[in-house]
Amino acid sequence: MKECAAVGGMSENGRLILLGAPLGNPADASGRLRDTLAVADVVAAEDTRRLNRLARDLDVTIAGRIVSYFEGNEERRTPELVDVLTAGYVVALITDGGMPSVSDPGYRLVRAALDAGVPVTAAPGPSAVTTALALSGLPCDRFCFEGFLPRAPGARRARLRALAAEERTLVLFEAPHRIAAALTDLAAAFGADRPAALCRELTKTYEEVLRRPLGELARWAADGDPRGEITLVVAGAPAAPAVRPDDDSLRAAVAEREAAGRSRRDAITDVAAEYGLRRRDVYALVHQ
Repeated sequence: MKECAAVGGMSENGRLILLGAPLGNPADASGRLRDTLAVADVVAAEDTRRLNRLARDLDVTIAGRIVSYFEGNEERRTPELVDVLTAGYVVALITDGGMPSVSDPGYRLVRAALDAGVPVTAAPGPSAVTTALALSGLPCDRFCFEGFLPRAPGARRARLRALAAEERTLVLFEAPHRIAAALTDLAAAFGADRPAALCRELTKTYEEVLRRPLGELARWAADGDPRGEITLVVAGAPAAPAVRPDDDSLRAAVAEREAAGRSRRDAITDVAAEYGLRRRDVYALVHQ
């Protein structure tokens, strides 16, 4: 990499800044993103053409050096950027949309910068994960992010079988040309009636959110030609009903809680709630 001019001002310690890029609508760009693009010594972009288009939309002049940083070259480019960082320059990392490292290039550079003692910070911004989750209408209090499913059908089905009992809401990314097959496999592994939401082209002109059971989404995808970037949100598996212990075990559970310091009233309430029983039934067992 050529020597870069100290646009942002060289310091004793460089700094890596992760930029949360708009998913599609440039108006979602933060003021910090604009400021950082204008002053960074180096801007590493997943797609330099998209970066230049975003800069034009934001009326921002990028004075620093622009370099590409994507899946195909990140192994080679990472040590070059670490050299720039340790020389005291500011490097900004931006992907095509959302936060770097989240199913996008970035993790390798973040890890290398931290290992080199370089500070890493972020100008946070849009995220397809949380945007789709909020729009899905499914529970958001607990969720897990799986990124892209395996491309090979066998590996994908094995992964879905392992996830079928996951009780948290699940967020996935999928490519348009694989979404029909992925939804078919999801419906087979999770059940055709499992609620889900397919979010397409978030924040863009043709944004679409389909909230339907997996079976219906699989038929929709098979009959159509889905395009654009897709985020899929799937409801978690229903919690397995607790198995009712025998009467002696219920009495022992209450006694155990009492021994731990709970009042008898509270111990009975706890045991009834744990096994989905009426409190008065547990009370009657304890006082027989």
